[in-house]
Amino acid sequence: MIEALTLSAFDRAAASARPEAAAAVQRAVLPGAAGAGFPGVEAAAPADFGQIMASFASGVRNDLRAGEAASIAGIQGKASTQQVVEAVMSAEQSLQTAVAIRDKVVAAYLELSRMAI
Repeated sequence: MIEALTLSAFDRAAASARPEAAAAVQRAVLPGAAGAGFPGVEAAAPADFGQIMASFASGVRNDLRAGEAASIAGIQGKASTQQVVEAVMSAEQSLQTAVAIRDKVVAAYLELSRMAI
């Protein structure tokens, strides 16, 4: 059962559920884009805000995948408890940061929608 749980299976399921969203995610992954302070990202500066957010999103996705992979490896007995805990805590921190950014974007949108034109 555990062997059937692979990260590529999650990717295939997400892509089959919404093919247009999968294409948008593939376009958003910019291998050359990077930003300082983002998880899993090199030090070169991106050109615009969209690239910064795409770079951040790919870093968060990579952290979540690493956490899932470490959890599966831990269940299979291939990773130590410390490695699993470190990977899961890193994934949790990345997810909390992404949720906080999402909340700020929603709050900014609501503020703009209340403005009189």
